[in-house]
Amino acid sequence: MSDSKENIIICRCNDVTQKEIEELIDAGITDIEEIKRLLRVGMGPCQGRTCIPLVIGIIARKTGRKPEDIPVPATRIPTRPVPMGVLAGDCDEE
Repeated sequence: MSDSKENIIICRCNDVTQKEIEELIDAGITDIEEIKRLLRVGMGPCQGRTCIPLVIGIIARKTGRKPEDIPVPATRIPTRPVPMGVLAGDCDEE
């Protein structure tokens, strides 16, 4: 029988499981920014609204830290390409 943690999806946008997160924590990676970079947790369309609190809870449980002591990662607004002419003021963006 497989470990049930293999099937628990923490980040639905990027299909990251609880097991993957716990393996990183067990390897000594307890910084949420590093976990985010390695597994792309919180980098999907939801921008971490669903998964980041879950990851913080896993880190807290596995390390004995309080969730409020774990810094929330920086959020970045999703961007989209803009034609150079728009930036130069030569044309209107549609």
